[in-house]
Amino acid sequence: MPLKEKVNILMVADQPARLLSYEAMLRELDENLIQATSGKEALERLLKNDVAVVLMDVSGSQHDGFELANAIRRQPRLQRTAIIFISDAHLTDLDKSYEHGAVDYISVPVVPDLLRAKVRIFSELHRKTQELETMRDSALELERMVDERTAALHRLSVRLMTMQDEERRRIARDLHDGLGQELAVAKMVLDKVLQQDSPETETEACREASEIIDRAIQQVRSLSHLLHPPLLDEVGLLSAIRWYLDGLTERSGIETQLDVQPSDFPRLTLDRETAVFRIIQEALTNVFRHSEARKVWVALTQREDATVVTVRDDGKGIGKRIAEQRPDSVGIGIGGMKQRAKEFGGELRLTNTYPGTLVELVIPSPRLVEHEKVEHEESSAQSTADRAQSSEQGSEIALI
Repeated sequence: MPLKEKVNILMVADQPARLLSYEAMLRELDENLIQATSGKEALERLLKNDVAVVLMDVSGSQHDGFELANAIRRQPRLQRTAIIFISDAHLTDLDKSYEHGAVDYISVPVVPDLLRAKVRIFSELHRKTQELETMRDSALELERMVDERTAALHRLSVRLMTMQDEERRRIARDLHDGLGQELAVAKMVLDKVLQQDSPETETEACREASEIIDRAIQQVRSLSHLLHPPLLDEVGLLSAIRWYLDGLTERSGIETQLDVQPSDFPRLTLDRETAVFRIIQEALTNVFRHSEARKVWVALTQREDATVVTVRDDGKGIGKRIAEQRPDSVGIGIGGMKQRAKEFGGELRLTNTYPGTLVELVIPSPRLVEHEKVEHEESSAQSTADRAQSSEQGSEIALI
């Protein structure tokens, strides 16, 4: 069980002998015992420390207990502090102690067990109150975090829908301006062929129409591959990345380099390979659109416990708030990358490298978990076999 947190107990008396006797009685409670010999010193102690219980002589040459209690209650922070009066007066004369803020009183001579019992009760009440306040603060903090996460998810959802609309518009524009125009020209050429009587003109027109259709087919193939590269399913992650890097260099002129460790990089599950490819694709798209970079380096490393992916460029870098991935600063691309990483228990980090930007993705590897599961199953099977063998041997011995 965790050790309890000690509370402070303030003992107020102008006679050192009484303070020593109170301390001896309360020592076994194992709490922090604080002494004060005057009302002024007691108030100073109370204002500097969080005190659970004040043990106070009602009258003394250096202070008046009732007056000190009234002074304590005038302090907003101390209004709930437990005060126990100690006095050699008759109990009937101390009824007014409650009017001055005391929660209990003890008459002299003090019975040690009674004093310890009363102080223990109020100490535990104070400790439980602190625990409840801590739990309340934790609950409020958790509620705040949930609200922030909900708001972040709402923003991400809105951005995802916006991105989908923008992507649909881009694909529609590409189809209309690219493929649609090529097919329209091909139709005009073929219509012209139908109106011609010369075989030579027909042959040239058919050749031109064939070239136009080839270009249209290539555009359809490029759009299809960008939406989901078939190499990812057929050959794997490395082939898909190499194909994408070659296309990026051809389209943008950015020099690309791929480093893979180990050379026989293993196949991952299809959903993990898709996530890694999409994160690399988004990182390279950001390099192309925003970085003004001339070179980009992509590295894949398979460790025993994780898959590590880095994308680094030599461009102009990113802002501090984007590097910190502040919800109000990152776009839908980085938000999507981060969400993909979280789906696999991974982490996405952005760092300025002066020059350029480093995007680092770390995804825990499921291979160790699967390996441990296989070992556990093999161990269980072996144990079952051993028990069966022992049982058979026992049966044979019994028969003998």
